[in-house]
Amino acid sequence: MEDKKNGTLPDIRYTIILNAPIEKVWKAVATSEGIAGWWMPNTFEPVLGKEFVLHAGPYGDSPCKVTELDPPNRVGFDWGKDWHLAFELKEVDGKTEFTLIHSGWDADKVTEFNQPHTVIRGIMDKGWAGLKGKLAEYLEV
Repeated sequence: MEDKKNGTLPDIRYTIILNAPIEKVWKAVATSEGIAGWWMPNTFEPVLGKEFVLHAGPYGDSPCKVTELDPPNRVGFDWGKDWHLAFELKEVDGKTEFTLIHSGWDADKVTEFNQPHTVIRGIMDKGWAGLKGKLAEYLEV
């Protein structure tokens, strides 16, 4: 729900069940090779406080910092100047419940690329909707 007082926009949140054990999903979301396999090239290392870069193609490089690390259940990082991204994993009958949470949206802010959060949030929401499918495909290879 949008908070009109400070411009906060709702988090982007997706939860899917992946037909893969939690250890395999963890490697896909908490290693540089895994993240590159379904999302984008990066210099990620699963070390709390570690700074890394997401290579976002035409959008350039985005600075990030690992802020949460609880293997194999949660990894989170600050992305750019405003965003936080977290991947939560939960084992369910030999499969994995995967939840993506992209927070830090504010109707009063613009991105580093001078685009309003209100516009970019919609684009990112659609992007994540497609990427969750790419993650499932990556894990089933």
